[in-house]
Formats: sequence, C-alpha cells, structure tokens
Amino acid sequence: MIYIRNLFTQDLRDGKQIAFPTEPSNVFFKFSFSDDDPERRISFKFKDTDVSSPFYLFNGKIIKTRLYSAKSESRIDGELKQFFRDDLKAKIEDVIVFRAINKESYEFEFIPDGTASYNTYKAILSGRNHELVIEDDQEIYHDFSFIDNTDLVNLKEDFADWFIKDDGLKHNYFTDSFGSKRSNFIEQLTKYDSVYNQQFGTSIFSLPEIDLNEFISQIEKNLYLEEGEFYEFSLKTSTHMPRAILGKKNYLKFLKENLSKNRITQIDFNLNSFREIVQQSNLNFSPSLILRFIASLTSKPFVILSGLSGSGKTKIAQSFAQWICESDSQYKIVPVGADWTNREPLVGYPNGLVTEEYITPDSGIIHLLLEAKSAGNENKPFFLILDEMNLSHVERYFADFLSIMESKDKMKLYTGKERISIDGKAIPQEIGWPKNVFIIGTVNIDETTYMFSPKVLDRANVIEFRITEEEINTYLDNPGVPDLKKLERQGVSMAESFLKISEDYKLEKNPKISEELISFFNQLKNVGAEFGYRSATEILQLVSKLKMLEPSFQDKDCLDIAIMQKLLPKLHGSRSKLVKILLSLSVLCLENISYEYFEKEYDTLYKNNFDGITVKYPISFEKLTRMYKNVLANGFTSYAEA
Repeated sequence: MIYIRNLFTQDLRDGKQIAFPTEPSNVFFKFSFSDDDPERRISFKFKDTDVSSPFYLFNGKIIKTRLYSAKSESRIDGELKQFFRDDLKAKIEDVIVFRAINKESYEFEFIPDGTASYNTYKAILSGRNHELVIEDDQEIYHDFSFIDNTDLVNLKEDFADWFIKDDGLKHNYFTDSFGSKRSNFIEQLTKYDSVYNQQFGTSIFSLPEIDLNEFISQIEKNLYLEEGEFYEFSLKTSTHMPRAILGKKNYLKFLKENLSKNRITQIDFNLNSFREIVQQSNLNFSPSLILRFIASLTSKPFVILSGLSGSGKTKIAQSFAQWICESDSQYKIVPVGADWTNREPLVGYPNGLVTEEYITPDSGIIHLLLEAKSAGNENKPFFLILDEMNLSHVERYFADFLSIMESKDKMKLYTGKERISIDGKAIPQEIGWPKNVFIIGTVNIDETTYMFSPKVLDRANVIEFRITEEEINTYLDNPGVPDLKKLERQGVSMAESFLKISEDYKLEKNPKISEELISFFNQLKNVGAEFGYRSATEILQLVSKLKMLEPSFQDKDCLDIAIMQKLLPKLHGSRSKLVKILLSLSVLCLENISYEYFEKEYDTLYKNNFDGITVKYPISFEKLTRMYKNVLANGFTSYAEA
C-alpha cells in the first residue's frame, strides 16, 4: 500500500508539525490517535534513483521523527517538513508518495509538478489531499479490476438487487421460482455458494486478492464443468437454474459491470507525458517519431513499422502499450510464423472431432479480441503487436481481419451450436472488430520475408524507422539498457481520452492540402499508384490527428508525414518504371523548382546536398532521394528497405 499526499499550505508554512487525518493514520501508519496509542519513533528514507535528477544527491537520506496523537489527528514533528521546504524546494500542489517498510520505517518519493508521473498521481488524488492505493510488485496497481473483499462486502446482496432489477426482461426466475421474495432468493444464493464451495474450495461471493478478470474466468470454467457436485446439484435444481443464475448472463455479467466502479480518474491525453517517460526509460525515440506513431494509431487502428532491424520498432509498440494499459491482458506480442498460410494462427478453428469444442491458438489473439468486447472493457485500449509480420504472406493469414476492420461486418468462426475452448471460454459463432483494438505490425526486409501487396499498404499507416548518425552518436555517448518497468501503467489515466481521439472522425475541407494531394495523385497515376477515396480520407484523418496532438504543426508538416506514410509505400518497381516518377514527386516536395532543371542538375545538386533549394516536405524528399539513388544503382527500388 502507498500513501499519496498532495502538498498543501499547512505542509510548507512555518510551524512544527505535519498532520495526518484518520485514514492515513489508522490504515497506513497503523496508528490510532483517538485511542491514545503511545507515541512512536519513526524514520523516513528519501528515495530517488534517477541519477539525472537534481534531488538525487539526497537519495538515501533518513529523517527521524516522532509520530504522536493530537486527539483529532496524528502528527509528526517538523523534521520532514523542513526537508520538503529547504532541501527539495517543494511547492504547494507537488506530490509526496510514501511506502511503508514496517511500522517504524517508511520510504518516500518526491513528485514535483512537471515530472512524467505527476499527472498520474494527481489523477489518483482527484482533487483530494490524501489517497491510499494498493500496490502490486512495488508498482502502483492501476488495474482497478483488482478489488478486495472490503470493496464488495455485500457482494451477494448487491447481486441480488441487480438481478431483481433486471428480472423479467429475459426471464422470470425471481417471480416464478422465488415468489418475488428477496429473502428467498438470497437463501438460495447461499445454498448455491455452499455447494460451489464444497467442490472448489472457495466462495463464489468472496473475491480473493487476485485480478478480477482472472477470478471471473475461473468461476466460468468451474460453472460449466460437466461433472462434480455442483454440476449434479445444478442439473437437479430446475435443470441448471443455479448455473444460469450464476453464469455469464447474470452473476458473471454483474461482476464484469463492477469493473467500471473502481476506475482511475481519467484526464486528457498528454503526448509529452509519454515522451518524457520514454526518455527516462532509456528508449531512444525522437519526439517527431513518437508523434507520428501515436497520430497514426488514432487515425487508423492498423500501423506498420518498417525499417532497420534493431531500430526499436517492437519496443515503441510495446512501450506505448505498457504505458497506457491497465494490465498485461490488454496487449499481446505475437511473433508471426513462417508457416502462417491461413487465419488459424490468429483465431483458431472448430474441432472437427468434438462438436462442442473450439481450438484456440496459443497466441491468445482470439481471447484478446473477446476480452476487448467484454462488458467493462469498452473504454480500455487493447493492442495486438505482430512481430515480423511479413515472415509469411500477410494477405493469406490477415485477409479476414483487413475485411472486418473496413466493412464493420463480422467474421464467421463456425456454424452450428455454441462451442467452448479447451480452457472453458465460450467462443461466439462470429466476431466483429472491436473499436478499441489496435494492430501494430513490425516489418523487416531480407531474403526470408515477403513484400506487402497494395491491398495491405492501402489500409495502414507505414512508418519507416531509420537511425541517423547524430542519434547513434547520442546513444554511444550515453548507452543504457531500456527499462520498461518505469513506464508501466503510467498513462492509464489517459486511456479513455486516447480512445476518444481515435474515435473522432471529423474531417475538414482544406483547399491547400487538396491542391497538393491532386498534384501527387496525377503524378502517381502515371505508374498506376494513384490513391482512392479511402487513402484520401485517411490522409485527412492523419492531418487532423497530427494537429490535434501537436497544435504547433502547420499544414505542410502534416502533409509531409502523410505523403511519407500513405502515398510513397506503394511505390516499387524497375528503373524504367520509376526514374521519372521519382524525380517528378521529388520536385513536388520542393519550392519553385521545375522538373527540367531538377533532372538536368540533379547530380550537382545531390553532391552539394541540395544547398540553396527550399524543401517543403523534407521527410518525403529524403526518402524519394534514397529511392532514386537505389533505382539507379540496382535497377529496382521499393519503399521498404533492409
């Protein structure tokens, strides 16, 4: 457990004591001031492991003081207040996070305004000055699907009220079987619980201290076993009425709906918060790359990361998922196999020998999709990270996903009666694409991989990863191993805002951008690479999201990124096909340069690093220059490079 304290006037003004109200006193310090507990000598150890922090020099400093009763509150003497004020230079609204080692020893961290985790702690405080939060593995447990027994003391009674309220909409159990008497219903629930407890050794109405999703899954598995005491009891009691009442349409549904009752307070999405924590975690991604990645996700839930092996493609996807997700169950990193020839590695298949069974893949992808659609998870983002996506032909195993993402239709999994997976989960006959699921595919180009078809590229934002000399020098000057633990769950409070941004489909007419896009359309048409309505819409979406996330961006900045990610990826072919179009597109990226002059003077301009030339779209122009040099040298080029 941690105690989060928002510093207020009393904590910093002249005076001797810091006071603690009832909850921090009784629960965190385990000190009852009202019962005149004897005063206690305690110590506070300052913790700051960031060597670049201005406060690191105080790391390990121990402040000894006295905890005592002041009748209406508990207090400590002024040594800690003096450290806050004189050494840390703390200000009102800064945050202190205390952790208990034992009843006499405590650690604390200083979270001043402007640091990466400040907004997260302020969101937890939600305007209060004090908050106690349960921890897991020494990290704040932001997954508020975790609920201990004190949060749901009257779980059975709460469920009874919930059930009675909804009864009659689909069935009349309460009226027909329990005489419309709440006491009769609760009495039977107690009986169901007793039989369940006899077989499984735990109460169905007493939540242990584990992830609630895990607890629900275990109950569901137990309820639908076709053997044992509870099965026999349920079968004999109105032909499985106990299982129906406790099952997925009633009690399990009730539990899932309770997931939303203990959610962290949500705040607006802050791009800089992620940028800062990325830097602190020893990850080397430029602010521009982070912007492009997040803007791409919010404009289309399918992003392809291409480029140099080992440049951080998987890491940026993993780090963002860990930063914004409440629990590990919200994302999967799945290595694509070289033998994926159909959709079965993604969604599994019905067992041809056992008519009630559905074989789910080890990847867990089907469970991720079902979890994303389940009650209580609508406002949580889920991520499927397909590593080395092009080790197999993407079109073969991914075609159904591409289809339902676009059409909003459902994908048929099987026909006939309902099937259950080996682990006891009900698998529906068909599944649609959850709007809160994002796919990120990483791509390497070598002799073992396959190229993408225009069908795939047209449906994604393609971001190229390259490392500049400056970036590799910066890393070598200060090398470090990435520490993703630092960013875990730090962006949970922005998850709903992130989803709202991704669901904002508003498009605005922009004559300047339209004029530029028409110019590129006409040039691309010459080699059969023109774009259609979908790409035009997604370009405008991307421009909108870039401006939303980075208001300082101008039209040309946004269009440069859109050209690079949405138009150029489809270019590939021979020298005879591409030489002229690459030059023509390059000219469109420049100010006041004619095609004739550029073609004639290209070699000279290239040798002089295009000095004196005004480049409108530097990212796209640099890519076109590389593609042009490649096609001259090799007789062939494509957007994707090794």
